[in-house]
Amino acid sequence: MSEELLLRKAELRDATVIADFNRRMALETEGKALIREVVAAGVLRLLNEPSLGFYAVAQSAGRVVGCLMVTNEWSDWRNGLFWWIQSVYVEPGSRRRGVYRRLYELIREMALADPGICGFRLYVEKGNRVAQQNYASLGMAQTDYLVYEELRPGVRYFEDR
Repeated sequence: MSEELLLRKAELRDATVIADFNRRMALETEGKALIREVVAAGVLRLLNEPSLGFYAVAQSAGRVVGCLMVTNEWSDWRNGLFWWIQSVYVEPGSRRRGVYRRLYELIREMALADPGICGFRLYVEKGNRVAQQNYASLGMAQTDYLVYEELRPGVRYFEDR
């Protein structure tokens, strides 16, 4: 990037932009319009409860241009935590300029500095080849696992169309 990029852990003041980025990411990648109030409450909860994880943001010219979320998964096999990278978003005007790469390097450095972290993971849409190539270029490898889920009945997170 031509401007200096400041990388840092997100703070409460970043909640609105992170929630907006999450909504934009879901619409772009999955065609889902997330419920604004649900996302805003989810972002605030994570920012207020560090045991759930944290957000990292990239700031350029005083403005947040990218973010990602890290959550924890305990691995009894490894006696350590995996960090899950989620909710990755970089503003369209800042893409292909190394913003995600820099955020990823920040997370990697933080994980290497903490002996309790055994690794980090992420999941990606099956059809998102650009993202998959980007993750592979950073040294990540596809695992042998598929992700399954079952939502609690009544959980709504995207708007009906």
